[in-house]
Amino acid sequence: MSSAPAGRTTDLERVLGRIAHDHAPSALASSLSAEDMVITDLVLRSELNIEIFTLDTGRMHADTLNLIEAIRERYGYALRVLRPEPAAVVDYVTRFGRDAFYTGPDLRERCCAIRKVAPLGLALRGKRSWITGQRRAQAATRAALPLQEYDAVRGLAKFNPLADWSEDEVWAYIGAYQVPYNRLYEQGYRSIGCAPCTRPTVAGEDVRAGRWWWEEAGRRECGLHVAPDGRLGRSKETVA
Repeated sequence: MSSAPAGRTTDLERVLGRIAHDHAPSALASSLSAEDMVITDLVLRSELNIEIFTLDTGRMHADTLNLIEAIRERYGYALRVLRPEPAAVVDYVTRFGRDAFYTGPDLRERCCAIRKVAPLGLALRGKRSWITGQRRAQAATRAALPLQEYDAVRGLAKFNPLADWSEDEVWAYIGAYQVPYNRLYEQGYRSIGCAPCTRPTVAGEDVRAGRWWWEEAGRRECGLHVAPDGRLGRSKETVA
């Protein structure tokens, strides 16, 4: 394991500190991915005024949910956990079937809207900004990801402080600081979402190829980072 990227760590701490100071109240929307665990570690070790929340969709891997307790034990921090509206889930399952998302993108996107997008909206109420662990190298749809953008749907600033980090740099940081991580990565997973919608990747595939693998590559987003017209809307702003 290579050593943690010292310059990267310093830059990340500076950016997060500025977000906490200039764009409060702010929150990290954590999927409990390796990237989000890097940000979580720095936020909590630096005692930054940034809330951290996660979305329990009701279809998560147990290994993913185990990180909620791992964070509490390691840092003494209780993540805010948001869940979908039970009535909306029941209505979807009753009308279409529990795993109807396999039948077409429209029903998959509707499931994501109930289990992820709606709870995210609740989590971000009252916030001026939110933070993600997205990286440009994760997929072609994220190649132009800026460090800072404007979320027109929710009317707040959005920061992607790991946008230009490599996968190796993420894992170097985790190794250097002994950050808790999802053990599914050791089984070939490289991007982890809901259990029925995630599989390990194989050699030559991009990081997010295991997400919604039965769909066309261009549609493989859950709606959290998609503009109202269905495109990945990006601004060119950068963190000052």
